[in-house]
Amino acid sequence: MDFLTEALKSPFVWGLLLGLLIAVFIWKSGYNNGRRDAREIKRLETEIKDLQGHLNTQLKINASGNEVLQTELETLRRQNETLRVNNAALQQKPGRAEQQLLQVYEVAIRTMREQAPGFAPAWEKALRQGETELEAAESGFRKLVRRVIPGLGNAPSSQTSVIASDDPPDQTN
Repeated sequence: MDFLTEALKSPFVWGLLLGLLIAVFIWKSGYNNGRRDAREIKRLETEIKDLQGHLNTQLKINASGNEVLQTELETLRRQNETLRVNNAALQQKPGRAEQQLLQVYEVAIRTMREQAPGFAPAWEKALRQGETELEAAESGFRKLVRRVIPGLGNAPSSQTSVIASDDPPDQTN
């Protein structure tokens, strides 16, 4: 015991004890920080695995959606090409040009019945008007009406649609 009391009086021992005490505190702090860091790393690794799982799931969903869209797009392209070919074939069908010309003449004759005074200039004007109406009728709503109800689709435009009630329908000039 004398030895211990004698040693405690020495400044070297006090410095040594103080240094050891500081070293123990630093070691304990490092140990606690290491455990806390290990738990944090483990938590982050788990979170990364979860996020990677979610990302993989999302990528699979997007890939299957893109695949469906690509398939649908390819189907629509094939249908579009088929419809384009069919439309071109129908336009080249025998009698199509004659049918259009007859429709132009029909519109022109209706117009002539209304504008009888000068036959030749009126006929040319009516013929041009019929051609423009046919071109307009080939695209849009009038085309649909003409296909469903052929007689209605060939009616003259609003400026020539009023037919005099005293003219019989069979009367020609």
